[in-house]
Amino acid sequence: MNSLKLKSLKLNCLQSLELLKSLGAQKHSLLRGRTRANQKTLALSLEPLKGTVSFVISLVAVGLVLFICSVSGAQAESSVRPPANAVKNEINKDAAKKFQTNRIPGAVLNRSSDADTWRAIRHGVTGNVSIPDKKAGILVQDAGESYRAIRNGPLFSYLGFSMLATLILLAIFFAWRGQVKVDKGLSGRKIKRFSTIERTGHWLMAISFIILGISGLNISFGKTVIMPIIGKDAFGPFTHFLKLTHNYIAFAFMLGLLIAFVCWVLHNIPNRGDINWLLKGGGIFKKGEHPPAGKFNAGQKLIFWGVMIGGLSLSVSGWALMFPFEYSFFSSTMSAFSAIGLDVGNWTGLGNAPYSVIQEQQYNNIWHAIMGVLMICLILAHIYIGTIGMEGAYDAMGSGDVDENWAIEHHSLWVEEVKAQERSADGANVQAAE
Repeated sequence: MNSLKLKSLKLNCLQSLELLKSLGAQKHSLLRGRTRANQKTLALSLEPLKGTVSFVISLVAVGLVLFICSVSGAQAESSVRPPANAVKNEINKDAAKKFQTNRIPGAVLNRSSDADTWRAIRHGVTGNVSIPDKKAGILVQDAGESYRAIRNGPLFSYLGFSMLATLILLAIFFAWRGQVKVDKGLSGRKIKRFSTIERTGHWLMAISFIILGISGLNISFGKTVIMPIIGKDAFGPFTHFLKLTHNYIAFAFMLGLLIAFVCWVLHNIPNRGDINWLLKGGGIFKKGEHPPAGKFNAGQKLIFWGVMIGGLSLSVSGWALMFPFEYSFFSSTMSAFSAIGLDVGNWTGLGNAPYSVIQEQQYNNIWHAIMGVLMICLILAHIYIGTIGMEGAYDAMGSGDVDENWAIEHHSLWVEEVKAQERSADGANVQAAE
């Protein structure tokens, strides 16, 4: 009984399942038909949007590609570069002591320093450039600071004191000795001492040097001495005028220097008599003492060679300043000294030649100033003895004729030569007349 009920229940379940399957199949077929119809309708409605959707999809794809590339590049870079803490750890372990003891300029850490290279550049090493201006090959030239420190510091102080000291010494000597008089008095008889060409060369050189001295001193000391007196507005054009005057008058000085050298070089060759003259001080320290001398005594010879050498040096250095960066006189001079075993460059602190074009100009400027002041001191003494220091001396360059007694006291050997020539000329005239 029970078994029959179970079989009947099982059969009823099977029938119910079949009925459910058939109903599901019918519903699925109905839904499929509706879905196809809806898809067709949707496709028709979305047909105009296909181009826009394709464009948006393309942009999204390109963006994804770029994002992937950037991420992969960042990963590759991070894989090469060590972490920041790794660098710090390495420094702390291996390089801390070296960094403290050998600090590289700029606080840059490295295994080696390029300080030697920059030190060479700082001291004016000259590189190669392809442009005409070779000065551009000098990246850094710190000698300019040293040049300004010397020029505006002790050098010009010493030069100023030397000129002041010269004037003071001449004033003291004049107060003690007074004017050197002609012991026997002026005779009134004249002897021709200098010809017209000799006096022309002398005055051309003298007047031009006075102008050069005034304009040169203004260039060197005018900003300190003159500008506070006349003011900046007047000092500017005043200095510009003197600078142009200095440049052009220099050629007159060179011409006068040449004329004086040609006229007097043979008379200024030193001889043994000059030693005696120097030992007696030329007789200017003691009255009544007059050591013999020729046309030029030892003192005048010293002035002559001082003017010739100093004037030549001024002309060469001044020429280099008027035409800058064209000549290398200092390099040539120091190289010539080195060739004969004289290390003048290192003795004077200039170093070994050759020098850069800027250094040449700096050395020329300093040398020109030194020689100019030395010449001024020398010429001040010459002017003193030729004017108020000695009676009758100015006539030699004034009129060219000097008093006979003056000539006998100061140039006795020359007077004897002149009288001998006059006697010879008189004898020749007498013989010609007979």
